[in-house]
Amino acid sequence: MTETARTTIDQSEVDRFSALAAEWWNPKGKFRPLHKFNPVRLGYIRDKASENFGRDARAAKPLTGLRLLDIGCGGGLLSEPMARLGAEVVGADASEKNIRIAETHAAMSGVSVDYRAVTAEALAEAGETFDIILNMEVVEHVSDVPFFLSTCASMVRPGGMMFVATINRTMKAGALAIFAAETVLRWLPKGTHQYEKLVKPEEIEGPLTGAGLSVTDRTGVFFNPFSNQWNLSSDMDVNYMMVARRAEEAAGEA
Repeated sequence: MTETARTTIDQSEVDRFSALAAEWWNPKGKFRPLHKFNPVRLGYIRDKASENFGRDARAAKPLTGLRLLDIGCGGGLLSEPMARLGAEVVGADASEKNIRIAETHAAMSGVSVDYRAVTAEALAEAGETFDIILNMEVVEHVSDVPFFLSTCASMVRPGGMMFVATINRTMKAGALAIFAAETVLRWLPKGTHQYEKLVKPEEIEGPLTGAGLSVTDRTGVFFNPFSNQWNLSSDMDVNYMMVARRAEEAAGEA
C-alpha cells in the first residue's frame, strides 16, 4: 500500500458513532461514561498545558493564544470546554453527523469552535499545525494506529504537545472496560470496543517517539464507584492518558 493510499479511517467505527450522534450531549444517554470522564481529563489537560506553556492553570482562560486540535471530536464534549479556556479550537471528526451535532450545540451554547468533517491525514496534508493536539479515546477506533499517531504528531508545533487517552490491551481491561462496562453495567452500547483494537502504552509511545515527540507524563485513570467519579491513578492497566511534547527549535534553526 502506498503512503498516499493509507488511511486512518475504519468506516465501521465511523458508522457506529454516526448512528449515536444525537446522543452526544445527553448526560444520561449512551455517552454517559464520557460525561463522567470529562472532569478528570479536562483537569489533566488544563494543568499539563498550563505547565508546558507557562500559564496559570487557575486563570479563567489559561489557553488563550494557543491553537488546539481535538481530533475525533465527536459531538464536541472536549472542544467546547477547551474553547471556553481560551484556546482557538479546531474540532475534527470523520463523521459528518457528529460534526453537525457539534456545530448545532456550539451555536446554542455561544461557543466558537471551528468544526470540520475531515481526517487527520487531510489536515496534515493541508499543512495545519497546532500547539496542542487532543487525541482522546480515538486510537482504539482507527484502522492504522502507527500511521494515525505519526500523522497527528507531524502537526505538533515546536514546543507543542499531544495528549493521548485510550484503553490498555490487558485481560483486566477486557474484563472491566469491555465485559463489565458493556454487558454488566451497560454503560456503553455493546460493540463499542473490541479487545484486539485496544492499544498498549508502548504502541503509543513508539510512533510518537519516531515522529520526534518525547513522552513527558503518563497516568492511569480509574472509576471510583463509592465517589461516583473518575480519578487519576498509578495503575495504567485499564484506562490511561499520556502527554508527549515536541522540543523547541534551536536558535537559528529554520
